[in-house]
Amino acid sequence: MTTAHNGGAVGGATDAIGVSSEGLPDWLGPVADAVAGIRPEQLSRFQPPETGGRPSAVLILFGEGEHGPELLLMERASSLRTHAGQASFPGGALDPQDGDPEREGPLRAALREAQEETGLDPSGVQLFGVLPRLYIPVSGFVVTPVLGWWRAPTPVGAVDPAETARVFTVPVSQLTDPANRATVTHPSGFLGPAFLVSEALVWGFTAGLIDRLLYYAGWELSWDRAKTVPLG
Repeated sequence: MTTAHNGGAVGGATDAIGVSSEGLPDWLGPVADAVAGIRPEQLSRFQPPETGGRPSAVLILFGEGEHGPELLLMERASSLRTHAGQASFPGGALDPQDGDPEREGPLRAALREAQEETGLDPSGVQLFGVLPRLYIPVSGFVVTPVLGWWRAPTPVGAVDPAETARVFTVPVSQLTDPANRATVTHPSGFLGPAFLVSEALVWGFTAGLIDRLLYYAGWELSWDRAKTVPLG
């Protein structure tokens, strides 16, 4: 698939959609190059089961704001059954109209969910990469991370307060700043990277992906992994 997404609202499975790295800003080059060669085990130790799991997708959207390159994130509502109150990428489960889960389905789902959750206009997003599918054991989701370049930004905000508490962008410079990095510790024994940015603690699946993208793009700066933030 090489046709870039065109048009307004995300359409059905017959609409053209695809991935293209043409015309990306130079600073996104290292990310696009890294994505092309990343293997599943380099991103997470949780790999999808041979059968089962609910197909889903998230949109890792890079833009360029007042403080340079940035990522779009959202804070999930505290009333949700899973991942309540956590910072995350826009995304969710695939719907039948999204199409084949093995082909274009995750692309449409990532854009559709981002539009439904943040109100962004998908026509301003250029999809440029797809990461291997990963597994979130606590929710049973098999997640395909889809990367996009926000070439024509539009206003965003929480569309449904019952699902989304807020929508915000985080400068990449804040994510790479060693002062904003830590290791979270969970009573279950979970240890993982975290980012203390924009009045949010980004941890879990989302922080793991950001951590790996920074590393493989060559953007990571040395940080104190002994600095911990307890959860629970």
